[in-house]
Amino acid sequence: MKMQASGKAYDEINVVPMLDLSYVLLVIFIIMTTASVQGIKVNLPKASAAPSLAKPQTKAITIRDDGQIFLDTYPVTLQELEDRLRQMKAVSPDFPVVIKGDAKVHYEKVVDVLDLMGRLDITQLGLVTQRLVK
Repeated sequence: MKMQASGKAYDEINVVPMLDLSYVLLVIFIIMTTASVQGIKVNLPKASAAPSLAKPQTKAITIRDDGQIFLDTYPVTLQELEDRLRQMKAVSPDFPVVIKGDAKVHYEKVVDVLDLMGRLDITQLGLVTQRLVK
């Protein structure tokens, strides 16, 4: 039995090293258990590498500096753009659209196209910009 300097015996046990050891053993047990559980093996179906026909294609609307509007690469007027987008929306209601406007284009043209997107209820919309390099 150990004795203190004053001659009395220790009446407490220091449990901190035992707790440290138990925590280390608990962590090792958790790691080993999760590493041994692999899940249920199933034979997954194979998907083709070809793009799905049901996936909507992104449409690009470009506005040149002279105000000319293009749908993908085809020049259109604002009315033709509305008609074509309306047809596309009837086929696929949630197709994404990106708008690329030249930096020198009149702001009114971009607002007209954005207003058209709002009237047609096209919600997946993006504006293309260039990253500023410093």
